[in-house]
Amino acid sequence: MTETAGALDGLVIADFGRVLAGPYATMLLADLGAEVVKIERPGAGDDTRSWGPPYADGQATYFQSANRNKQSVALDLRDADDLAAARDLAARADVVVENFLPGAMDRLGLGYDAVAAANPGVVYCSITGFGGHNDLPGYDLLVQAVGGLMSITGSSPQEPTKVGVALVDVVTGLHAAVGILSALRHRDRTGQGQRVEVNLLSSLLSALVNQASGYVGAGVVPHAMGNAHPSIAPYQPFPTADRPMILAVGNDRQFGSLARALGAAQLADDARFATNADRVAHRDELIDELTVLLAADTADGWFKRLTAVGVPCGPINDIGEAFALADRLGLAPIAEIDDPRREQPVRTVANPIRLSATPAAYRTAPPELGEE
Repeated sequence: MTETAGALDGLVIADFGRVLAGPYATMLLADLGAEVVKIERPGAGDDTRSWGPPYADGQATYFQSANRNKQSVALDLRDADDLAAARDLAARADVVVENFLPGAMDRLGLGYDAVAAANPGVVYCSITGFGGHNDLPGYDLLVQAVGGLMSITGSSPQEPTKVGVALVDVVTGLHAAVGILSALRHRDRTGQGQRVEVNLLSSLLSALVNQASGYVGAGVVPHAMGNAHPSIAPYQPFPTADRPMILAVGNDRQFGSLARALGAAQLADDARFATNADRVAHRDELIDELTVLLAADTADGWFKRLTAVGVPCGPINDIGEAFALADRLGLAPIAEIDDPRREQPVRTVANPIRLSATPAAYRTAPPELGEE
């Protein structure tokens, strides 16, 4: 544990969020010092408590991924006394976060208008699947499908593929955190609270960045290209003498360095490959040339040789190898929570935000249901 006050020390967040987008946002804010009170259903709690295996310390690791540094309060919002307790919490909180279906919190007297009437300075963040006026359920897989992400992911347009993690929820949680912090900054200046609204579909469309911009600005509807990039080459996996590796050559200077390191300096002067646009236009010929050359060494061998001359590349790691790499690079990707309520330290993925004066802190392990 740390004695350093966090950047958000003193803020109280009433967390009515469930599953991932809301809990991920509030966990990041809790790491930075906010007091987060998580409201859960008695007896069951957040759905992710049952999303296992795997388990660690008796909890589903899915739940652990988004709920450290929080208190848990079990309240049945259908019960008058429990609902009154939830309203009292919202009335004293600096921030309220919820991801119920649109209209549900209003019916409970916990919607923005009701909470703001009692607590004018509140920052009230609503997270929905498709906006506050649509009651469609927002599940990450569903939004990956209808939001276009699956159409550009996979080996071909005939094999739409989901991303291997609930990426839309994570991106939405990040947008929620940015919105909350922006609203708090406004409140610091003016004393006024406000409503923050984010939704999974809009967050995904924004996160599609160049692919979405290509459609909006140029009318180009992209499709799945496997591991190739629509605008850069070479920027994909290649076989080597033992296992695949990635080349991520982003400019002509890097391509020249690659060609020389491969013992084929003439490729950089070849009219088919002289510029990035040329390489994209002649992608198939380029891949053929590079595939032959890269067969001469292993992925680790090329990683050492090419990295030494400034060519972005690397082996395709599994998650264990990725953590090992981050550890070797001094990034400290795993944090241990020394919580006196637990018999042994709880291992957790470190917060990636580094602050020099008010660093993230790991005060308490993910709570048991009803554990304050």
